Amino acid sequence: MGKNEGKTTSSFKISYRTCPLCEATCGLEIHTQDREVVHIKGDKNDPFSRGYLCPKGFSVKELHADPDRIRKPMIRQGENWREVSWEEAFKEIRKRLRPIIEEYGKDAVAVYLGNPTVHNLGGMLYGPTFLRALGSKNIFSASTLDQIPKQLSAEFMFGSDANLPIPDIDHTDYLLMIGANPLTSNGSLMTAPNMRGRIKALQERGGKLIVIDPVRTVTAKQANEHHFIRPGTDAFFLLGIIHTLFDENLTKTGELADLIHGLEEIEKLSKDFSPEDISAECGIPALKIRRLAHELAKAPKAIVYGRMGTCTQLFGTMNSWLIDVINILTGNLDRKGGVMFPNPATRRALSKKARHVRYKRYESRIRKSPEVLGELPVSCLAEEIEEPGPGQIKAFISVAGNPALSVPNSSKLQDALDQVEFMVSVDSYLNETTRHAHVLLPVPSPLERSHYDIAFYNLSIRNIAHYSPRVFELPQGQMDEWEILLHLANAVSPETIAGDAGKVWNDLTIKELIRHEVKNPNSPIYERDLTEIMGLLKDRVGPERLLDFYLRVGPYGEHFGKNPAGLSLSVLEAAPHGIDLGPLQPRIKEILQTPSGKIELAPSILVEDVSRLKFSKSNNSEELLLVGRRDLRSNNSWLHNLPVLVKGEDRCLLFIHPNDANGCGLSKGDKALVQSRIGQIEVPIHITDDIMPGVVSLPHGWGHSLSGIRLQVASKHPGINMNILTDEQVVDKISGNAVLNGVPVKIEKVQNLQTVSSASGSEPK
Repeated sequence: MGKNEGKTTSSFKISYRTCPLCEATCGLEIHTQDREVVHIKGDKNDPFSRGYLCPKGFSVKELHADPDRIRKPMIRQGENWREVSWEEAFKEIRKRLRPIIEEYGKDAVAVYLGNPTVHNLGGMLYGPTFLRALGSKNIFSASTLDQIPKQLSAEFMFGSDANLPIPDIDHTDYLLMIGANPLTSNGSLMTAPNMRGRIKALQERGGKLIVIDPVRTVTAKQANEHHFIRPGTDAFFLLGIIHTLFDENLTKTGELADLIHGLEEIEKLSKDFSPEDISAECGIPALKIRRLAHELAKAPKAIVYGRMGTCTQLFGTMNSWLIDVINILTGNLDRKGGVMFPNPATRRALSKKARHVRYKRYESRIRKSPEVLGELPVSCLAEEIEEPGPGQIKAFISVAGNPALSVPNSSKLQDALDQVEFMVSVDSYLNETTRHAHVLLPVPSPLERSHYDIAFYNLSIRNIAHYSPRVFELPQGQMDEWEILLHLANAVSPETIAGDAGKVWNDLTIKELIRHEVKNPNSPIYERDLTEIMGLLKDRVGPERLLDFYLRVGPYGEHFGKNPAGLSLSVLEAAPHGIDLGPLQPRIKEILQTPSGKIELAPSILVEDVSRLKFSKSNNSEELLLVGRRDLRSNNSWLHNLPVLVKGEDRCLLFIHPNDANGCGLSKGDKALVQSRIGQIEVPIHITDDIMPGVVSLPHGWGHSLSGIRLQVASKHPGINMNILTDEQVVDKISGNAVLNGVPVKIEKVQNLQTVSSASGSEPK
């Protein structure tokens, strides 16, 4: 037994791993008997989470044992599914996909990558191999429903979306949080277990938390101050802060002064956005805006942090940009207690070659939406399937995602998926999306595969490395997700590989990584022999081989013998609770990859977009504005089949302020008919003053009432699909990100309790 497997007595075992269900990366202590999970608790010896665990961590037990999880490949014939062998499944995929590619081209096949992909080591490491083999430009992901504005802003300002400034929350004195609710989300683009404890520690050391949000969230209730803001007006508020910083001589760029390009342009832009001029637009008094600007500037260490609420609106990229502008103007970029750049263990050396922004290298066919960081906005997906003509999407592959519920105007996408000639899904469940597939390829339980948070350690408030071996061996006949992706790569390629195709594609993947590294003068293995490095990795396969390579060439690595005391996978295997690599350190000069070599404070495309903001109009007073909502016991749509997370009172309720409820004739216990430009739903209400007047709120990820799904628990707690109301035609102009917040709706009381056809996401016929 390896050191990393924990204690074993007879068939009883204790294993340690990081939770794979959200960004917090909490340590788990998992007690098992044979192949059954007996108990899960927080790992007190994890140097990052220190025993903290949220309800989702406990649910891993039910997720592993869920009888609805698909365990064998299936092919759909009409409405019926039959189990098949892996060989037959991949044979069917090649037989159906290759003719489409040969007749219509690679772009006729679209791919959607869902949120769970980034929680999966194999998916992160081998997904790119599959996408390169396919070669399609029609790549979509959950990023354009959530975070692409943050990534694009970093690409513009710092030269890479891999370098997002992360709050150093453990050392700050002042945290201004906009459109974020980390006590519910567990942090987002900010990997930080136990946010409640971290905020409490901030306040106990005399610090202050200010929350700006149209909903008085759980986080807002723990804050020192909470201020309502009109949905969609964050950019006005942020520019009001920037105006005040310049107007009252509060800027202090400090050591970054010589690295900044565009400071004068930002000052010029802000002149038209005095707090007095924009106060009525955002709903926050001018004096409060000026006071907050003063507090930010005068705090010894301060942070402005914005998340999903700032991204999923008409000016999402602008918001993300302006937040970092404020952090720079107050001297809080790349300094302790401000926002900093993590130095993850798997970070590879940067190349000296000039790097250009990955933006608008091509466009979507119908709407001409720009490519962003190698993908197209998922709001365009349905029209690209439905609209005939050259370049039409004919086939679709979904990997660990449920866009049939998560995209705007989801009813339209559901109809579109019925029109594709062939669809493949890689997923654990027969859900609202995968029910449309012709072939369903099941992935293992999280406990049947190894884990390392290769994505989230890039976003961590502390440098951490933690490898988790699988708790259970793969069941006989089950493929790991990385193997599935490599076989898909083989299935879409012009020529199939004879023999063990998975091994050949696996070797091609690692060789390409080594080849790139030995050509990089900044790499610790520059000009080393490829065959030599391959030989030093020969004892490992799959994700472990790639992870070992990344760790060994990384900043803490043993560099294939050059730094014998350094990090490798073997070192992590001997540290089952993980390794603390220390707090974040200043490293702006190291990470900058802009062509100018400077921080681009005023990217032209964002500067030009300010004119659009000036001419944007306030909401029609007759309509309310709909915003989303998160819940600690939920994670988008993919954990609603677990009893431990859906038990208790119905949480899929429409929050509405008492004044608005009264105006709509609604009382406690009523249902509301909610109508937007594109759809309508009926939903039970919750009257509360925890929401801003003029605003209503629904949680996202629900709507499990469609036919053809196999989700016994979720079907009993279907909830209402918010995305029947959101509009796929309304997006952030720059990034194409979906607008899920600030959706104009009209509300009236349901006079009878018979639900309309679209009330809970049922299929319009």
